[in-house]
Amino acid sequence: MIKTRLTDLLGIRHPIVLGGMSGATTAELVAAVSGAGGLGTLGVSSMSPEDIRAAVEKIRLLTDRPFGLNLLLFGVDEEQIDAVFAARPRVVATAWPRPEYDLRALAKRVHETGALHMHQADTLGEAKRAAEAGADVVVAQGTEGGGHVGVMATLPLARMVIRAIPNVPVLVAGGIADGAGIAAAIVLGADGALLGTRFLATNESPLPDGYKRAILESDGHDTLVTEIPDILGSGNVWPGAYARVRRNGFIEEWLGREGELRRRRSEVFPQVRAARASGDADRGVLFIGEDAGLIDSIEPAGALVEHLAAEAEAILRQRTRDLVGG
Repeated sequence: MIKTRLTDLLGIRHPIVLGGMSGATTAELVAAVSGAGGLGTLGVSSMSPEDIRAAVEKIRLLTDRPFGLNLLLFGVDEEQIDAVFAARPRVVATAWPRPEYDLRALAKRVHETGALHMHQADTLGEAKRAAEAGADVVVAQGTEGGGHVGVMATLPLARMVIRAIPNVPVLVAGGIADGAGIAAAIVLGADGALLGTRFLATNESPLPDGYKRAILESDGHDTLVTEIPDILGSGNVWPGAYARVRRNGFIEEWLGREGELRRRRSEVFPQVRAARASGDADRGVLFIGEDAGLIDSIEPAGALVEHLAAEAEAILRQRTRDLVGG
């Protein structure tokens, strides 16, 4: 068993965290990850306060282990935030605040409820800002990850963050999909890893089967960063983020035509929504990271956590013996 500051802080068995992907996490997925000894995190930014309360009730019916709720700070309203605090999760996870957002006040409020604050950063400056605000855990997310990412690669960003905030546990995210990746994060000096794309290819993932098969078929080279999903979706401009998605027929059709897509959004959006409903991964938007090339199976999420943890531990033990002896 791998023991880190994160496992001690949260009382979990494995330093593995489910990314709180809004719209791509469910109570069942969160409970499966937490129940297996990791930390499940539910993305709630697209949910109403009533839906948040219902999801949390379901999580607690399925597991008594710690879990987190994740907020995208630039787009949520006070009612959603209030619902998160009222739910009293073990962890309040946040990401993507605007520069003027009072992160210190939020961290204070998190702590007043007895929860821990975990904040995701895509730059060294954002990581330092989170630590200074009082975050208990900082996630260093590299551009290799799926969904909304910055432009700094995981390896240098992780090391810079780990060196800059030695007193705060750091998770590494972006491009990690197997035990070797988790082991690599630990060797870098991190306290664990946060995985997103890998958990999309699980039984409990809400993605349609066609999308899951597309992840298995990906070689990791078929992704790109673009603003097309944000133009198509809510129209919100994310603060400093691009979306990493699978390069499919839909994305190819609109690359270089973003202005036209803005004009035709009301016409195109229902088509993409219908593609997801039918599982058509070529005409929908599929947020996946470059690590999709490492994923070749759909598994139960709980079994996956156990497998990843065992693989990471075995690699750390074996490589230590092979490289330094003793």
